[in-house]
Amino acid sequence: MMTGRQRPRRRRQRLGPIFVSIFILTALASAALFWWLSERPNTAHETPEYASIEHPIMLDGEWSQTGAQGEGEGLLIPLEIARKLLGDGVRYEQDSQSIILTTNQAVLHFKTGELDATMNRKPLKLSFAAKDEDGKLYLPFAPLKELFGIQAEVGETSGIVTLLMPDKKVQQGEVPASSKKGAKLRSGPDKSYPIVEDLAPGADVTVWGEEEGWYKLQSAEGFIGYAPKSGIALGESKVVPSASEEEKPFVPWNLTNERINLTWEPVYTANPDTGKIGELTGVNVVSPTWFALKDGTGQIISKADASYSTWARNKGVQVWGLFSNDFEPVKTTQALADYDTRMSMIQQLLAYAKAFKLNGINLDFENVETSDKDNFVQFVRELAPLLHEQNLVLSVDVTPKSGSEYWSLFLDRGRLAEAADFLILMAYDEHWASSPEAGSVASLPWTEQSISRLLEEDGVPAGKLILGMPFYTRIWTETVSGTGETKVTSKTMSMDSVNKLLAEKKLTPKLSEETGQNYVEFKEEGATKKIWIEDASSIRKRAELVKKYSLAGAASWRRGFESSDIWAALDKALQ
Repeated sequence: MMTGRQRPRRRRQRLGPIFVSIFILTALASAALFWWLSERPNTAHETPEYASIEHPIMLDGEWSQTGAQGEGEGLLIPLEIARKLLGDGVRYEQDSQSIILTTNQAVLHFKTGELDATMNRKPLKLSFAAKDEDGKLYLPFAPLKELFGIQAEVGETSGIVTLLMPDKKVQQGEVPASSKKGAKLRSGPDKSYPIVEDLAPGADVTVWGEEEGWYKLQSAEGFIGYAPKSGIALGESKVVPSASEEEKPFVPWNLTNERINLTWEPVYTANPDTGKIGELTGVNVVSPTWFALKDGTGQIISKADASYSTWARNKGVQVWGLFSNDFEPVKTTQALADYDTRMSMIQQLLAYAKAFKLNGINLDFENVETSDKDNFVQFVRELAPLLHEQNLVLSVDVTPKSGSEYWSLFLDRGRLAEAADFLILMAYDEHWASSPEAGSVASLPWTEQSISRLLEEDGVPAGKLILGMPFYTRIWTETVSGTGETKVTSKTMSMDSVNKLLAEKKLTPKLSEETGQNYVEFKEEGATKKIWIEDASSIRKRAELVKKYSLAGAASWRRGFESSDIWAALDKALQ
């Protein structure tokens, strides 16, 4: 009986290895199938999401998430794409439906739905108008191509639009003609991704990058995808043609090896008697404060004097008429708000420049709302090309960088430098007239820091920066009250006034290592008097900063505050 029971168990034991073998074989077969399937190229084709759009726009090998409209010469592209490509070169003002395109040489203005336009104030007829479709603005591509040199390549059957900026270097490639099967353009850098387009032998492609043995490509039809590097032959790089340039580009300063040496001429009520001005050794530009904003409509008040211009011209000195916003923030906001008021100011300045034979305009806008930052940049962008057309220079006065909203934060110095010929850094009033503490008008370390911040933080080219320096100082009075509180007041003084005071009181200044200036302190009627002195020594040090940083030159505020030795000292130091 026991023997009979043991035999079935032996049969079951013999079946175990069989089941194990079957399991192993099945696992191996599954693994082999999985490996084969994973290694097998995906043969499925996939239509990209952007193919459902009429004219999808591609930028630098990426879909822009939007599309164009129209065909051929009537191609229209969205405002957002134009702004992405051209930045400040494109401006849209919704209230008037105005579109303004600006370059270094041109200002093109037109309105939505209208073919009538102006180019540098001259009438122009567009072939196609801008249009607003469901709240989305489309611009005609033709003027963008003409002004900025943007190129558009359109897929013959796909309708895909590829936009290329001028001077862009683009790597070319092709599927080798010897390839029998061509290449598969896939949606990702692996053969498991579906096929976007079949590329025939000899097909041209644009190479936008590479990733783990795969090239990121764009086909002639505009489709974007990936193909193995081994299946693509690289060709030459092509450079998109530059935008057309004027035959004689405007040169703002062509005096060989001579730095700008500008001085401001203050004209408050009447112009100076030029017969009493005397010799301004080294000065090659004068900037009389002739023009000021009258109101929010853009009307300009003029105190210009033809005899002054004639006097300067006879001395070989350029005249850059100063235009001020009169330091009035409200009317400045109104005047900068739209194209019509800005153009009104520009037309008046052009008329004054012609009438008084000016060589340039110097903009001095101060005490401005921070919200007007973009509008001020736009004004400069519109003014510059129209001045250049008349061979006139544009300089813009800027303060040192600070946290002051109305006096500093409204200035986008980098963007202003792109549009204007020169920025003049008004490197003074480190301690202003009503400062709560006494101090230098412009210490040398503070001045140098102000220069370096504009060059390094804002990217202002050194060759476009003019260093403004003070010909004045302040005498500070510190009076201690009975409660121990110190009251600080100041009075502005010219160089001659300081020299006279020093002589009268027989004071001997000493060099302040902290400020780099001569300094004097004395007691008078129980109060402490302090003066950080501007003289030939401090002016020479400022001129050395001009040379150290390879700046365009120097500007001085103002003529009439200098002592007799200053012009020769400054001229020599700038050499």
